[in-house]
Amino acid sequence: MNFLASERYSRQILLPEIGEDGQEKLRRARVLLVGAGGLGSPVSLYLTGAGIGHLGLIDDDVVSRSNLHRQVLYDEAAIGEFKALEAARRLRALNDEVEIIPYTERLTEENAESILQDYDIVVDGCDNFTTRYILDDVTACLHRPYVYGAVCGFEGQVAVFNHPDAPCRYRELFPSPPLAEKSIIGMTPAVVGSVLSHEVIKIICGYGVSLAGRLWTIDLRNMQTFTLELK
Repeated sequence: MNFLASERYSRQILLPEIGEDGQEKLRRARVLLVGAGGLGSPVSLYLTGAGIGHLGLIDDDVVSRSNLHRQVLYDEAAIGEFKALEAARRLRALNDEVEIIPYTERLTEENAESILQDYDIVVDGCDNFTTRYILDDVTACLHRPYVYGAVCGFEGQVAVFNHPDAPCRYRELFPSPPLAEKSIIGMTPAVVGSVLSHEVIKIICGYGVSLAGRLWTIDLRNMQTFTLELK
């Protein structure tokens, strides 16, 4: 590891759970983030800061003014621009050692396998159930861990599906789409996105107990959390 890299990551390298070996694992990892919005903003910022070697960003949406209270990757100058391209620009400025690969297209049944097969881990930062079912099906087929997150209002949840240690599926938890709500306070995706990004790092570096086969939830109104074991 060169001096500049050692200096950049010095505080996390001090952690015995990561160290230089873990940092090298992060450098070699290929992570795909589906959705560059409320959840995608903190996930991409923290993974880029941590030194993930290759980060794919897929999002076909453009930045709107209503995004700005929670999607902290963007500013007013980015309104009307593709989120994937603006996110890539911001993240490259944060860490030029990370390869950022933007996709300005929607993930579909037709393109999902060809995109996902290039990545080790897939992170769910999307906001629609059609995409989540596609992610669940394709990650199961490709044997890739699917790090799932969802937010609504003051509440959020995180789980890891299709992991070799506990290969349960998103479809098993949600056989049909739950009711969708658009209300949200900006801090909810910030908290949940931080948990999502840490789940990715735990899987890559191999420490701790992941949320594979478990569903973690939080309610920011009272800071209550619980973890449900998934069968």
